[in-house]
Amino acid sequence: MRVIAGTARRLALKTVEGMDTRPTTDRIKETLFNMLNAQIPGCRFLDLFSGSGAIGIEALSRGAESAVFVEHNRRAAQCIQQNLSFTRLKDRAVLMQTDVCSALRKMEGEKPFDIIFMDPPYRQGLEREVLEMLADSSLADAQTLIITEAALDTAFDYLDGLGYSLLKYKKYKTNAHIFMKKTEGSTS
Repeated sequence: MRVIAGTARRLALKTVEGMDTRPTTDRIKETLFNMLNAQIPGCRFLDLFSGSGAIGIEALSRGAESAVFVEHNRRAAQCIQQNLSFTRLKDRAVLMQTDVCSALRKMEGEKPFDIIFMDPPYRQGLEREVLEMLADSSLADAQTLIITEAALDTAFDYLDGLGYSLLKYKKYKTNAHIFMKKTEGSTS
């Protein structure tokens, strides 16, 4: 796995050995960032369930102002630290080694992120739990783009009821990216 573009282009990233994380493939990452290209420069990026940190690091490499990485797994958090040091991007990054819900509660009251990306373990309902928390959070407003990576069989039919509108559903062979925003006028 490598950084695709930007200041850290072509640098190889470490990944966590074993099955605890599922790194997003370079091809899917490239497709994702081609879709986000115009929104990345100068943005505040939140990378939830960060794994190796590859998504947030790609955002920083492409010009994001800052990125917050949230990863509970100790080995994965160490991997993120090493990758941030190796890519020389750690000065614009914050790593929170805790579970996502605790991190969101701790950050509550801060200004909204421009982009929130989450890649939770599949089929555990964690994406819904996070979206429920973000629905009433200061961390996301109607301008915040929220992207979830999920298994193809994950249902998102509850989005409207939580105050989100589905913007795009990008399907790949084994998973999908779901793009959404809070509906204008929804509580935040």
